[in-house]
Amino acid sequence: MSATLPYSETVRVNQIGAGLSRRLEPDADTRKRIARSLDLQGLDDFVVDLEIKPTPSTSEWTMKGRVTAHAVQTCGLTLEPLPVDVDRRFSIQLVEAKPEETDEIEVTLDEEDADVIEDGKIDLGQYAVEQLVLSLDPFPRKPGAEFVQPEEPTEISPFAALRALKSKDDQG
Repeated sequence: MSATLPYSETVRVNQIGAGLSRRLEPDADTRKRIARSLDLQGLDDFVVDLEIKPTPSTSEWTMKGRVTAHAVQTCGLTLEPLPVDVDRRFSIQLVEAKPEETDEIEVTLDEEDADVIEDGKIDLGQYAVEQLVLSLDPFPRKPGAEFVQPEEPTEISPFAALRALKSKDDQG
């Protein structure tokens, strides 16, 4: 079972050479797919400028870029549309996967680890969407919107509703 990515634009490592620059501008249908997958009301504009260069004296690459977008999120309190403008710069280290000789899998949670390039391909679209997600507020709230705690019932019991019905029947 594989997850379908809302936007995919791959480049092979051997196409990078001394450096590679790309501008990604998904079409309207692709922006709708991205908006649906990110639970956005809309994604009117989405542009990503990327530059990938080999890192000197290592077998790594550096991907730098800028994401600009105009999205519409949903306010978590009022459920009203909440326009959001994104302008984010990012830098990501990439390293090509090395063939493993053992059956053991080593899991590390180091923040400084480079992203691993699998099958000699880098999915620029996936990185673009990832950077957009990182720019969005996970709990969007319109300015001035406040949560008002509902009043607690005086008696919390499964029989409280029955008692209320019984007292009405006793009166009539």
